[in-house]
Amino acid sequence: MSHLFTPLCLGKLELENRIVIAPMCQYSADNGKATAWHDMHLGNLAQSGAGLLIIEASAIEPKGRITYGDLGLWDDETEAALGKTLAAVRSHSDMPIAIQLAHAGRKASCEKPWDGGGAIAPDHENGWQVVAPSAVPFRAGDPEPEALNTSRIREIIQGFADAAKRADRLGLDAIEIHGAHGYLLHQFLSPHSNKRDDDYGGSLENRMRIVIEVYDAVRAAFDPAKPVGIRISASDWVDGGWDIDQSVELARVLKERGCDFIHVSSGGLHIDQKIPLGPNYQVPFADRIKSETGITTIAVGLITEAEQAEAIVFTGQADAIALARGILYDPRWPWHAAASLGAEVKAANQYLRCQPRTLKKLFG
Repeated sequence: MSHLFTPLCLGKLELENRIVIAPMCQYSADNGKATAWHDMHLGNLAQSGAGLLIIEASAIEPKGRITYGDLGLWDDETEAALGKTLAAVRSHSDMPIAIQLAHAGRKASCEKPWDGGGAIAPDHENGWQVVAPSAVPFRAGDPEPEALNTSRIREIIQGFADAAKRADRLGLDAIEIHGAHGYLLHQFLSPHSNKRDDDYGGSLENRMRIVIEVYDAVRAAFDPAKPVGIRISASDWVDGGWDIDQSVELARVLKERGCDFIHVSSGGLHIDQKIPLGPNYQVPFADRIKSETGITTIAVGLITEAEQAEAIVFTGQADAIALARGILYDPRWPWHAAASLGAEVKAANQYLRCQPRTLKKLFG
């Protein structure tokens, strides 16, 4: 029996297996609205056989987008557009679908990656004034972010709650809060980007405050029977920044408040990060958070082989694994993993006849 293909519960949501499709920005929205690209992209991934599909980072306000092409969930138009995409996807797939709610903070107002990804000035047609915990730009030469006052912090927290209500109306199965990769919530967590001296800066408790308040607001706004989790960067990979010890404490506090899962990534906050890239390079972070807090964990990062993923969940280093670039490259990765591990996976009726003759029970 493959452990990777055993069920997993995120709160009350039961997944058929432990393969999660990580949120991956497509930079293909129309002023925050999902387009035909999302119908095709998400529809394809919903036929992959994974246990859960997480929709890309979706901004809770226009200024929270990484680029002007980012998906959003901040008004009736963005909600309706995503609703049309979800209807198309769900008409042929019953895979659970989650959404990642996000705010990019000082890493907003950028070009699309294939156009260079650089910061766009506030007075440019496709740019706007970025915000952050403190007036510290991501890179030297980037436009200086506006330090958030308490009133704007309250607006952003409410924005997360409002987006959660929209996600609930859309019938989404779970919410992942984006607290990773150097975006706004991560910016509050790290001493490198948070230079505040009020209730949202300084001590670990203060730097965690907005993350806890966003979690509480989202949890209160979303169906209590459905899971809410968070994605974090467990380390800045820079001395004096956010690290695994602080991540464990954050996970402990969130678990006490009912957080259903934590998706453990790393990096993205500081240009001087030194990341030792290699297979499983982030798995020890998920392992430590799981072992010290008991919270359900999802490991991610250069997990490419079926046996590798199987070992992670079999040894209890994480409860599930997530795929991002790997499943873009191979959208049938779960099928191939099941074939390799002697497991069964779900396939649409239209695809059943492609089952290899040597694998009589692959599409069990």
